[in-house]
Amino acid sequence: MSARVVVVGSVNVDLVVTIGTLPRPGETVTGGTFARHGGGKGANQAVAAARLGAEVALVAAVGRDDLGSGALEELAAEGVDVSGVLRRDEPTGVALITVDRSGENSIAVASGANAALSGEAVAAALDAWLADEPGVVLLGFEVPDAAVLAGARAAREAGWTVMLNPAPARALPDDLMVLGPLLTPNADEARTLSGSPSAADAARALADRTGAPVLVTVGADGALLCDDGSLAALPAPAVGVVDTTGAGDTFNGALAAELAGGGALHDAAELAILAAALSTTRAGARGGMPRRDELGAERG
Repeated sequence: MSARVVVVGSVNVDLVVTIGTLPRPGETVTGGTFARHGGGKGANQAVAAARLGAEVALVAAVGRDDLGSGALEELAAEGVDVSGVLRRDEPTGVALITVDRSGENSIAVASGANAALSGEAVAAALDAWLADEPGVVLLGFEVPDAAVLAGARAAREAGWTVMLNPAPARALPDDLMVLGPLLTPNADEARTLSGSPSAADAARALADRTGAPVLVTVGADGALLCDDGSLAALPAPAVGVVDTTGAGDTFNGALAAELAGGGALHDAAELAILAAALSTTRAGARGGMPRRDELGAERG
């Protein structure tokens, strides 16, 4: 079975400073090194899915600037279909990322063209792709609610799996939740979205609201899967962490690819956790994203 994934989300350019310690408010920390990488949760997730062999298309928006052109070239080189990426008069989105020696990071984002992605544009872009063999539509919260809702509705009507990574966390609209998306927040996002004090309680609360499974990622501890009223802890392997940037995007892209290929949710989640763990062993949001053969070698 072919694995078809359409990502509706963001494209950014990541400007990364690696430094000894993350600066506190008002503090300047010197001695860092600089790098520029392709980024944006939507684009990163598309790359993660493509590296695992999925047929991936991206619906997004970038500026009519050099950063946008470069971003599209990088995505196309990864095998991502970028024909659904719109060019807008807004600047291409930019993320300013600081990474410390332990691999922890802080991120500030200027959304730019991502905020100009409309629901009408998303619906039009999805029209052709969703007519083919069903797969997974992966949605993210770095684009407006109207774009997310349009993608979810189109996917549900076409019989595709709706997967929502609600990051960064914001209110979950009722008209989106009634579509029963598979939610994949991290622990902090899950607590914010549900108002529950723990990741486990948050997973249950969100699953009750959607009537669908919920996967809550919990960093180095792996993920919690809430499905049919039961909660399972899925551990992550121990790895030497270099940079955690993009680990969540790797998880989501890998999960979408596995589900689109017909994998069972539990098995797909375990593979996605492995992919996310491996992604932290190299620098950059996409630098450590594994390919299919790397996962096979790790699983023995």
